[in-house]
Parts: sequence; structure tokens; C-alpha cells
Amino acid sequence: MSKADLIFIDMCKDILNNGTSSEGEIVRAKWPDGVTAHTIKKFCVINRYNLNEEFPIITLRPTNLKAAIDEILWIWQKKSNNIKDLNSRIWDSWADENGSIGKAYGYQLGVKHKYKEGDFDQVDRVLYDLKHNPYSRRIIVNMYNHSDLNEMNLYPCAYSMTFNVSGRKLNAILNQRSQDILVANNWNVCQYAILVHMFANVSNLEVGELVHVIADAHIYDRHIPLINELISRPVYNAPKLIINPDKKNFYEFNVDDFTLEGYVSGEQIKKIPVAI
Repeated sequence: MSKADLIFIDMCKDILNNGTSSEGEIVRAKWPDGVTAHTIKKFCVINRYNLNEEFPIITLRPTNLKAAIDEILWIWQKKSNNIKDLNSRIWDSWADENGSIGKAYGYQLGVKHKYKEGDFDQVDRVLYDLKHNPYSRRIIVNMYNHSDLNEMNLYPCAYSMTFNVSGRKLNAILNQRSQDILVANNWNVCQYAILVHMFANVSNLEVGELVHVIADAHIYDRHIPLINELISRPVYNAPKLIINPDKKNFYEFNVDDFTLEGYVSGEQIKKIPVAI
């Protein structure tokens, strides 16, 4: 039985049973028909995934791992802020006529900063520290740059990662300011679990824990019946993640270097409405 499913089910039940509704409050998000998109939310949800035990992809419905990896490589490897470098269309609503999402996500990771060891962007700094100083308590990436927020078409949701090595295991904390639980939760969990696997693989480390901290974990009003149906489904065993063992350079990974062995899931939910 997949532990990721159990974590997801418990989180959804907690939000629905103990969360706070935004009904009566002024909220920004709208449905495509113009109706205000209200939510039920919990403040500061914390989920822990032991990546050494299983890959945390849910089996209640399929998560498109290839597309999720493509997006995380777009941000962390290509360091791009242009949707023309991305194979999916999920960012189209936030892109301008040239395909840019502004100075967000990949743009922030590609900016070089001065350190005593030389000039690095944030990703290369992580790779340098994991190789030369893995027990540092300062391995942090932050995309929430206040001086550039006015030039971002969307403020970063998953905005920071803290990496920490214990023994020979690479652990990470993903901080997220806000999350649409139905649409994005397992997508983000899988993405950053893959990121930890990649960094561990090229640094000769084992994977440890991924801790996911969500400041505003919410379920939209029109998603409630979909969530209730989803969490009532059967749960299957977690699949095994297979990574190309020959890839020892972070910048050489591609989506075909990752496969899932034995992935069984329930049916996909069709036509999920997305609030913007």
C-alpha cells in the first residue's frame, strides 16, 4: 500500500473536516465563468516522505511523471522562464505574447551571485556544496526575490528548498506558500522527489526524506466532490523508481532517464476546473 496515498487521504480529510472556508471573504481567484473561487484551507500542512522507502507517487489516480519531470527540468536545469522551452501547456495562462512568465522560477535560478569560492547561480551552488561541503547547513535555494516580484507574471508557489545531508542521505525541505491540493499536490511532490534523486545521484549520496511544508493548503469549492470521490478509491502498492545509473551530471538528465516499474493507479479525473 502506497504511503503517499495515505498521506494524501489524511491531508484531504483534515482540510475538509477541520479547515477554514473563505466564504464571505474577498478572494482573488476566479473560475473561468467569472464566479469567485472559494476554498477550504488549512494553515501550515507538513508532510514527510521517506524517499529511501518508496517513490511518493499516488495511486488513487495517475500522475503524469514525464510531464512533471519536464517541468522541473525546465525550471532547475534549463533555468528558463519561457514556455517555449516547456512541452506542456500548463503555464500558458501566465505567459506573455513572447512566451515569457517574467522574472520568475527558472529566471531566478539562473542569476549568478558572488561567493568567496567564485560566481555561481543557485543550482550550481547546491551542486558545488553537495560535492565539496555536503554537511553545510547553508544549502538553500530561494526564488522569492522581492525586488523582482513586480516583474513576475506569477509569484512563485514552490519558492524555496533547503538541502541537508545526514550520514550519507540527502534530505530536503520544500517550502510552498500556496497549493491547489487536487490539481498540484502530488505533481509537486513527485517533481521535488525527482530533484532530490537527481542531486543525490550526481553527488554520490543516498536519498533521505522530502519534507513538504505548505503554508496555505486549500481545496477549491468545485473540487470538493472530486476529492471526496478520489479519496474513497482503492489504494495500490507504490511503484519502483528506476533512474539511469550512467547519468552523473545534473545537466545531462532528461525525462527518459526515469521510469516507474509496477505503477498501477485508478482512473484519471477528467475535466478538473482550474481557478485562476
